[in-house]
Amino acid sequence: MALCGLSVTHSNLILYIPPLKPTTRRSRTHSPLFSPLTTTLTTLLSQNPRQIDPVKPPICLSKRVLNLTILAVLSSVPLSRFSKSMAQDYLELELYTDSKEGFTLLKPSSWIKVDKAGATALFEEENKGANNVGVVVTPVRLTSLDEFGTPQFVADKLIQAEKRKESTKDAEVIAVSERSGKGGLHVYEFEYKLDSTRGGMKRIFSAAFVASKKLYLLNIAHSDKPESPLDTHTRTILEQVLHSFDVAPSI
Repeated sequence: MALCGLSVTHSNLILYIPPLKPTTRRSRTHSPLFSPLTTTLTTLLSQNPRQIDPVKPPICLSKRVLNLTILAVLSSVPLSRFSKSMAQDYLELELYTDSKEGFTLLKPSSWIKVDKAGATALFEEENKGANNVGVVVTPVRLTSLDEFGTPQFVADKLIQAEKRKESTKDAEVIAVSERSGKGGLHVYEFEYKLDSTRGGMKRIFSAAFVASKKLYLLNIAHSDKPESPLDTHTRTILEQVLHSFDVAPSI
């Protein structure tokens, strides 16, 4: 079952922003790259594949009704009744493609591309480096994630590794899913919340796939503290980023 992103069209108006060349700057923050999940997943999937039960366990999926609600509203209410700020909500993403490494995704257009050791690509919210979208590409001996295990199997390993870290106060998986990418590619998606001594409470969204014996890992981290929880709009944007992660189109 796939969790799909949202494309909004109303009459002859298409809410879309063309790709822009990201602005590159040297990161001045000292926050860890993405989250501990990045290192954990890369390490797990770089190991030798394990023989597991071929019968896949049920996949726990979170139900998202927000996108359907928005579509229903847009189809029944004149566009003039929407505020300018609401229209701008769906002008925040732009396409980013790395033809050399072979991946593509949507990213928040206002987030800045920064250089950081270990990151293939990293985008941070201005003045809030803890909120970021990053990609790591690394060689593995797998040809598919299926060779390592099911999405639930990987999620269980991830949460166990997180809880063993000294900095982790609590970690809880929220959702696990699998979708098909280009050419039937298997993409695993994870969502979990993390409370640690490094940055407090965060919401983590990750997607992973293997292509050409390389592990592609997308990691999205955003603050989700009780006094300033992740709002509905920001969550929707981050989910669109999550679901857009895929291999780059062949040229």
